[in-house]
Amino acid sequence: MIGWLRGEVEDPWQQASRCGLLLICQGVGYEVQISQRQWVALPPRGSLLTLHVHQSIREDGWTLFGFASRAERDLFRELVAVSGVGPQMGMALLGAMAMEELVNAIVDGDGRRLSQAPGVGKRTAERLCLELRQKLPGRFSLVVPEGPPLGAGLAGAGAGTGAAGAGAAGMARGEGTAGEPAGGADLDGEEIHNTLQAMGYEPREIHAALRAVAAQGLEASAGTERWLGDCLRWLARSVA
Repeated sequence: MIGWLRGEVEDPWQQASRCGLLLICQGVGYEVQISQRQWVALPPRGSLLTLHVHQSIREDGWTLFGFASRAERDLFRELVAVSGVGPQMGMALLGAMAMEELVNAIVDGDGRRLSQAPGVGKRTAERLCLELRQKLPGRFSLVVPEGPPLGAGLAGAGAGTGAAGAGAAGMARGEGTAGEPAGGADLDGEEIHNTLQAMGYEPREIHAALRAVAAQGLEASAGTERWLGDCLRWLARSVA
Protein backbone atom coordinates (compact mmCIF):
# COMPACT_ATOMS: atom_id res chain seq x y z
CA MET A 1 0.00 0.00 0.00
CA ILE A 2 1.45 3.36 -1.04
CA GLY A 3 1.18 5.95 1.76
CA TRP A 4 3.82 8.57 0.95
CA LEU A 5 5.72 9.80 -2.11
CA ARG A 6 8.51 12.27 -2.72
CA GLY A 7 9.56 13.20 -6.23
CA GLU A 8 9.70 15.79 -8.99
CA VAL A 9 6.62 17.51 -10.34
CA GLU A 10 5.93 16.59 -13.95
CA ASP A 11 2.96 16.90 -16.31
CA PRO A 12 0.21 18.55 -14.21
CA TRP A 13 -3.18 17.73 -15.70
CA GLN A 14 -6.83 18.68 -15.35
CA GLN A 15 -9.81 16.72 -16.68
CA ALA A 16 -13.19 18.31 -16.00
CA SER A 17 -13.31 18.71 -12.20
CA ARG A 18 -10.39 16.35 -11.54
CA CYS A 19 -6.82 17.57 -11.12
CA GLY A 20 -3.54 15.74 -10.77
CA LEU A 21 0.06 15.36 -11.78
CA LEU A 22 2.76 12.88 -12.64
CA LEU A 23 5.21 12.59 -9.76
CA ILE A 24 8.60 11.20 -10.79
CA CYS A 25 10.13 9.15 -7.94
CA GLN A 26 13.46 7.45 -8.60
CA GLY A 27 12.71 7.07 -12.29
CA VAL A 28 9.11 5.88 -11.80
CA GLY A 29 6.17 8.13 -12.62
CA TYR A 30 3.15 7.96 -10.31
CA GLU A 31 -0.10 9.52 -11.49
CA VAL A 32 -1.65 11.18 -8.45
CA GLN A 33 -4.98 13.00 -8.18
CA ILE A 34 -4.95 16.11 -5.98
CA SER A 35 -7.51 18.73 -4.96
CA GLN A 36 -8.21 21.86 -6.97
CA ARG A 37 -6.76 24.01 -4.18
CA GLN A 38 -3.50 22.08 -4.20
CA TRP A 39 -3.33 21.94 -8.00
CA VAL A 40 -3.41 25.72 -8.44
CA ALA A 41 -0.58 26.03 -5.89
CA LEU A 42 1.73 23.44 -7.48
CA PRO A 43 5.39 24.47 -7.76
CA PRO A 44 7.05 24.58 -11.22
CA ARG A 45 7.89 21.40 -13.11
CA GLY A 46 11.01 19.73 -11.81
CA SER A 47 10.41 20.97 -8.26
CA LEU A 48 10.58 18.51 -5.38
CA LEU A 49 7.18 17.68 -3.92
CA THR A 50 6.13 15.45 -1.02
CA LEU A 51 2.65 13.95 -0.86
CA HIS A 52 0.84 11.84 1.69
CA VAL A 53 -1.12 9.29 -0.31
CA HIS A 54 -4.41 7.44 -0.04
CA GLN A 55 -4.53 4.44 -2.36
CA SER A 56 -7.96 3.43 -3.60
CA ILE A 57 -8.26 -0.09 -5.01
CA ARG A 58 -11.33 -0.98 -7.07
CA GLU A 59 -12.18 -3.58 -9.66
CA ASP A 60 -11.83 -1.04 -12.47
CA GLY A 61 -8.42 0.24 -11.37
CA TRP A 62 -6.17 1.72 -8.70
CA THR A 63 -6.14 5.43 -7.94
CA LEU A 64 -3.69 7.47 -5.87
CA PHE A 65 -4.97 10.57 -4.07
CA GLY A 66 -2.30 12.99 -2.83
CA PHE A 67 -2.40 15.44 0.08
CA ALA A 68 -0.06 18.08 1.44
CA SER A 69 -0.19 16.71 5.00
CA ARG A 70 -1.07 13.52 6.82
CA ALA A 71 -3.86 15.35 8.66
CA GLU A 72 -5.47 16.29 5.35
CA ARG A 73 -5.25 12.71 4.16
CA ASP A 74 -6.79 11.50 7.43
CA LEU A 75 -9.64 13.99 7.05
CA PHE A 76 -10.24 12.69 3.51
CA ARG A 77 -10.50 9.18 4.93
CA GLU A 78 -13.06 10.34 7.49
CA LEU A 79 -15.09 11.98 4.72
CA VAL A 80 -15.20 8.94 2.44
CA ALA A 81 -16.20 6.71 5.37
CA VAL A 82 -19.56 8.52 5.46
CA SER A 83 -22.36 6.81 3.53
CA GLY A 84 -22.83 8.33 0.11
CA VAL A 85 -19.47 10.14 0.07
CA GLY A 86 -17.00 8.76 -2.46
CA PRO A 87 -13.39 9.75 -3.19
CA GLN A 88 -14.34 12.33 -5.83
CA MET A 89 -16.76 14.05 -3.47
CA GLY A 90 -14.11 14.02 -0.75
CA MET A 91 -11.67 15.69 -3.12
CA ALA A 92 -14.32 18.22 -4.13
CA LEU A 93 -14.84 19.17 -0.48
CA LEU A 94 -11.12 19.57 0.14
CA GLY A 95 -10.82 21.54 -3.08
CA ALA A 96 -13.66 23.91 -2.21
CA MET A 97 -12.29 25.09 1.14
CA ALA A 98 -9.24 24.95 3.35
CA MET A 99 -8.98 22.04 5.78
CA GLU A 100 -9.70 24.10 8.89
CA GLU A 101 -12.67 25.76 7.17
CA LEU A 102 -14.04 22.34 6.18
CA VAL A 103 -13.74 20.96 9.72
CA ASN A 104 -15.41 24.08 11.13
CA ALA A 105 -18.27 23.82 8.64
CA ILE A 106 -18.94 20.21 9.67
CA VAL A 107 -18.68 20.90 13.41
CA ASP A 108 -20.92 23.97 13.08
CA GLY A 109 -23.49 21.97 11.10
CA ASP A 110 -23.14 24.44 8.21
CA GLY A 111 -24.78 22.33 5.51
CA ARG A 112 -25.19 25.33 3.23
CA ARG A 113 -21.44 25.92 3.18
CA LEU A 114 -20.73 22.25 2.49
CA SER A 115 -23.29 22.18 -0.32
CA GLN A 116 -21.24 24.72 -2.23
CA ALA A 117 -18.72 21.99 -3.06
CA PRO A 118 -19.41 20.39 -6.48
CA GLY A 119 -21.66 17.34 -6.24
CA VAL A 120 -22.55 17.79 -2.55
CA GLY A 121 -26.30 17.95 -2.03
CA LYS A 122 -28.30 18.95 1.02
CA ARG A 123 -28.81 15.42 2.31
CA THR A 124 -25.15 14.52 1.95
CA ALA A 125 -24.09 17.74 3.68
CA GLU A 126 -26.41 17.04 6.61
CA ARG A 127 -25.17 13.45 6.80
CA LEU A 128 -21.58 14.67 6.99
CA CYS A 129 -22.46 16.96 9.88
CA LEU A 130 -24.42 14.33 11.78
CA GLU A 131 -21.82 11.59 11.45
CA LEU A 132 -18.61 13.61 11.85
CA ARG A 133 -19.29 16.64 14.03
CA GLN A 134 -18.45 14.76 17.25
CA LYS A 135 -15.44 12.91 15.79
CA LEU A 136 -13.46 15.66 14.11
CA PRO A 137 -12.60 17.96 17.06
CA GLY A 138 -11.00 15.08 18.95
CA ARG A 139 -9.26 13.71 15.88
CA PHE A 140 -7.70 16.89 14.50
CA SER A 141 -5.70 19.45 16.47
CA LEU A 142 -7.67 22.40 15.09
CA VAL A 143 -9.31 25.19 17.04
CA VAL A 144 -12.98 24.76 16.27
CA PRO A 145 -15.96 26.41 17.97
CA GLU A 146 -18.45 24.27 19.80
CA GLY A 147 -21.28 23.44 17.44
CA PRO A 148 -24.99 23.92 18.15
CA PRO A 149 -27.01 21.05 19.61
CA LEU A 150 -27.67 18.19 17.25
CA GLY A 151 -30.60 19.03 14.99
CA ALA A 152 -30.55 22.76 15.81
CA GLY A 153 -32.18 24.65 12.98
CA LEU A 154 -33.66 21.44 11.62
CA ALA A 155 -36.23 20.40 14.18
CA GLY A 156 -38.50 23.30 13.36
CA ALA A 157 -39.26 21.97 9.90
CA GLY A 158 -42.23 19.64 10.19
CA ALA A 159 -41.76 19.25 13.95
CA GLY A 160 -44.23 16.80 15.46
CA THR A 161 -46.81 17.06 12.67
CA GLY A 162 -49.44 14.44 12.07
CA ALA A 163 -49.38 10.79 13.10
CA ALA A 164 -45.72 10.45 12.17
CA GLY A 165 -44.69 13.15 14.66
CA ALA A 166 -46.91 11.65 17.33
CA GLY A 167 -45.39 8.21 16.72
CA ALA A 168 -41.89 9.57 17.06
CA ALA A 169 -42.78 11.42 20.25
CA GLY A 170 -44.29 8.21 21.62
CA MET A 171 -41.10 6.37 20.82
CA ALA A 172 -39.15 8.94 22.81
CA ARG A 173 -41.48 8.45 25.79
CA GLY A 174 -40.87 4.70 25.70
CA GLU A 175 -44.18 3.70 24.13
CA GLY A 176 -42.71 2.52 20.82
CA THR A 177 -44.47 0.93 17.89
CA ALA A 178 -44.19 -2.47 16.28
CA GLY A 179 -40.63 -3.01 15.14
CA GLU A 180 -39.44 0.35 16.53
CA PRO A 181 -37.42 0.95 19.70
CA ALA A 182 -38.84 2.04 23.02
CA GLY A 183 -36.91 5.16 23.88
CA GLY A 184 -35.07 6.09 27.02
CA ALA A 185 -33.39 9.08 28.55
CA ASP A 186 -30.66 8.98 25.89
CA LEU A 187 -32.98 8.60 22.88
CA ASP A 188 -35.14 11.43 21.55
CA GLY A 189 -37.42 9.85 18.95
CA GLU A 190 -39.10 13.13 18.09
CA GLU A 191 -35.74 14.75 17.37
CA ILE A 192 -34.77 11.84 15.11
CA HIS A 193 -38.01 12.15 13.17
CA ASN A 194 -37.86 15.94 12.89
CA THR A 195 -34.22 15.98 11.84
CA LEU A 196 -34.71 13.37 9.12
CA GLN A 197 -37.90 15.04 7.92
CA ALA A 198 -36.11 18.39 7.69
CA MET A 199 -33.51 16.67 5.49
CA GLY A 200 -36.27 15.75 3.05
CA TYR A 201 -37.13 12.19 4.04
CA GLU A 202 -40.79 11.13 4.01
CA PRO A 203 -42.44 9.75 7.18
CA ARG A 204 -42.70 6.29 5.60
CA GLU A 205 -38.94 6.34 4.88
CA ILE A 206 -38.19 7.43 8.44
CA HIS A 207 -40.35 4.72 9.98
CA ALA A 208 -38.80 2.10 7.67
CA ALA A 209 -35.31 3.23 8.74
CA LEU A 210 -36.23 3.10 12.43
CA ARG A 211 -37.68 -0.39 12.06
CA ALA A 212 -34.61 -1.57 10.16
CA VAL A 213 -32.19 -0.18 12.72
CA ALA A 214 -34.21 -1.64 15.58
CA ALA A 215 -34.22 -5.03 13.83
CA GLN A 216 -30.42 -4.86 13.69
CA GLY A 217 -30.41 -4.88 17.49
CA LEU A 218 -29.43 -1.30 18.30
CA GLU A 219 -30.48 -0.47 21.86
CA ALA A 220 -32.22 2.77 22.84
CA SER A 221 -29.38 3.41 25.27
CA ALA A 222 -27.06 3.92 22.27
CA GLY A 223 -28.40 7.47 22.13
CA THR A 224 -29.99 9.81 19.62
CA GLU A 225 -26.86 10.54 17.59
CA ARG A 226 -26.07 6.85 17.08
CA TRP A 227 -29.65 6.20 15.98
CA LEU A 228 -29.52 9.12 13.56
CA GLY A 229 -26.25 7.91 12.08
CA ASP A 230 -27.51 4.33 11.62
CA CYS A 231 -30.80 5.56 10.13
CA LEU A 232 -28.92 7.77 7.66
CA ARG A 233 -26.66 4.89 6.63
CA TRP A 234 -29.68 2.65 6.08
CA LEU A 235 -31.49 5.36 4.09
CA ALA A 236 -28.40 5.99 1.95
CA ARG A 237 -28.19 2.30 1.05
CA SER A 238 -31.90 1.97 0.36
CA VAL A 239 -31.93 5.04 -1.91
CA ALA A 240 -28.83 3.79 -3.77
